[in-house]
Amino acid sequence: MKRVGNLWPHVIDFENLLRAARKAQKGKRYRENVLSFNYNLEAELLTLRDALRAKSYRPGKYQTFQVWEPKPRLISAAPYRDRVVHHALCNVILPVFESTFIFDSYANREGFGTHRALQRFTQFARSSRYVLQCDVRKYFPSIDHAILKTLIRRKIKCPDTLWLIDVIIDGSNEQEPSIEYFPGDDLLSPLDRRKGLPIGNLTSQFFANIYLNDFDHYVKEQLKATQYLRYVDDFSLFADDRVFLAKARLAIEDYLATLRLKIHPIKSQLFEARLGANFVGFRVLPDRIRVRNDNLMRARTRLKRLQTAYAKDRVSFARVTQSVRSWAAHLKHGDTGYLREDIFNHLVFVKDHPSS
Repeated sequence: MKRVGNLWPHVIDFENLLRAARKAQKGKRYRENVLSFNYNLEAELLTLRDALRAKSYRPGKYQTFQVWEPKPRLISAAPYRDRVVHHALCNVILPVFESTFIFDSYANREGFGTHRALQRFTQFARSSRYVLQCDVRKYFPSIDHAILKTLIRRKIKCPDTLWLIDVIIDGSNEQEPSIEYFPGDDLLSPLDRRKGLPIGNLTSQFFANIYLNDFDHYVKEQLKATQYLRYVDDFSLFADDRVFLAKARLAIEDYLATLRLKIHPIKSQLFEARLGANFVGFRVLPDRIRVRNDNLMRARTRLKRLQTAYAKDRVSFARVTQSVRSWAAHLKHGDTGYLREDIFNHLVFVKDHPSS
């Protein structure tokens, strides 16, 4: 694999930093920290460029919070200044790796995403008898820093850019515990190795794709799984031969062990595709695509909260409209005509009137 150098001048170029700031503020431009940064934007970017150039830049402290839907996760929010750096780095290194990704890797790539992944999943599910669906257990908390750095260095040789990548990886905050043992480990190995990337970082999402990129090629090229796709840590193989998929699962477990990863023992299953498979919030059946019940219940809860917030004048009508349109657009990717009619015909947003 050809290694790429001389990336650093592009990373710290002022125009790249300015472009990064515009991306980082998308949807957040009226937040206090963004307004403060933008008030002296040119000076802030020049100071940031000087810190990067002098290698005195250090990431700030993460703000963390727990979310419970669709599953418990620790979300980490980097300071805005650091998010600008993340975008500046990814602006330059993303194209370097993009050409190495397989076609059917759908997460965190421009022009891909959940809906395109759903279309491909449906195509595979309806043309194959069996599906092997797998989920990597505690993926982001389990990503091994040393392995990740090695994988990145197989494609990038620019020392300064690698310095920044290492600073970002090493600056990862502590994630939820993930203690797993692998062949060759001693008692302390899981504790001695640094691991875990903060969910919420642009760089974490990108690094997560790199971490499983060689695995994608292994499944496609070595296992000869012609119908395979991955969305972050969820991946599926389709075939008419059940034995082939059963053997593939064993080979997959062995390969993932070299990355210090394990598949979820319950969520990873081999079954007939005609029974229906859950994917990105939908249930794919031979003749229709339904919204998963748990996904629908969460959405109804969010809409009720939005109604309450609007009634109490805590959100604008523009925000309400944006949220409703986004959910409606998501539903359109399934066979949900009657469902949408039922939801939106009874969805009313009114202001509370103070009592006289």
